[in-house]
Amino acid sequence: MLNVAATSTNIAITGGAVLALLLVAFMVGVKARRHRIVDVVWGAGFALVAVLTLALSAGEGNATRRWIIAALTIIWGLRLAVYIAWRSRGKPEDPRYANLLANAERPHLYALRMIYLLQAVMLWFISWPVQVGSYDPDPPGVAFWLGIVVCAVGIAFETIGDAQLAAFKRARSGNVLDTGLWRYTRHPNYFGDACMWWGLYLLALGSWLGAATILSPLLMTYFLLAKTGKPLMEAHMSRRPGYAEYVARTSGFFPLPPRRK
Repeated sequence: MLNVAATSTNIAITGGAVLALLLVAFMVGVKARRHRIVDVVWGAGFALVAVLTLALSAGEGNATRRWIIAALTIIWGLRLAVYIAWRSRGKPEDPRYANLLANAERPHLYALRMIYLLQAVMLWFISWPVQVGSYDPDPPGVAFWLGIVVCAVGIAFETIGDAQLAAFKRARSGNVLDTGLWRYTRHPNYFGDACMWWGLYLLALGSWLGAATILSPLLMTYFLLAKTGKPLMEAHMSRRPGYAEYVARTSGFFPLPPRRK
């Protein structure tokens, strides 16, 4: 049976660790006058949660379950952090954060509240399947192995989609990328992100408490589809020539064959 007390302690410890990480990121962002560093810390924060949980859950959860959950989360988180750090090198403030802080009376305090602390709470809450699943002592079942497949699909979509986008930008071959994975979905990276979190939920599904963490992938998917992901990106891209035609023929999220004219 899953040890609820130990799991709760884990959740409390990671909450403190995530808060400390984001506060350090805030101080770095203030000094550098660029708060886009929080996007690098996002992926690294999940990797930190996975490492702490792997250590704290020793002797509590099933070893296979613990190590696979940790490995998948760390691979995903570090890849994302490294990619965003590479993509952001030498660039000014992210327009999203510049616009958010433009009219704030006390920009730094507003950034602390609306960027860093908000993302700290989201990161901590969304990581609950990672934490709860690691304390499940039962051997992995069908949902667990299916979760590995879904996570692998998610990591592949994000990695390949980001690589194709980077190559497209280097080539400067047009206004809209509509080849590779981008031919089948306008947001392969967001689709991959959602797959990753639903896959981790499946990995945690072996216990009643793991099943109760369904709000974590639901929240992540909501933000990707309706808040900070797809809507903001499409609002930015809508000004590009040819993007309306791309939208008309290409699925907005789930990979599907292009629609015929």
